[in-house]
Amino acid sequence: TMNVEHEISLLVEEIRRLGTRNADGQVSVKFGVLFADEKCANLFEALVGTLKAAKRRKIITYQGELLLQGVHDNVDIMLLQD
Repeated sequence: TMNVEHEISLLVEEIRRLGTRNADGQVSVKFGVLFADEKCANLFEALVGTLKAAKRRKIITYQGELLLQGVHDNVDIMLLQD
């Protein structure tokens, strides 16, 4: 299995690639965009798990605990570190 730190750094790269910068200069991406992206689908076998691990480490933030495809497609995933 890939190590979590490495997977989180890949996640940060993908959020930068797919996301947009807001007025405060923070990058965010909708969960649905991340989930539907083909490259992300191939990179992460457990995207939700990687998101949770990154959130626990205060690298990203989002509303709620668990993100589910469909239900939470519109949830913003915000990058806290740049």
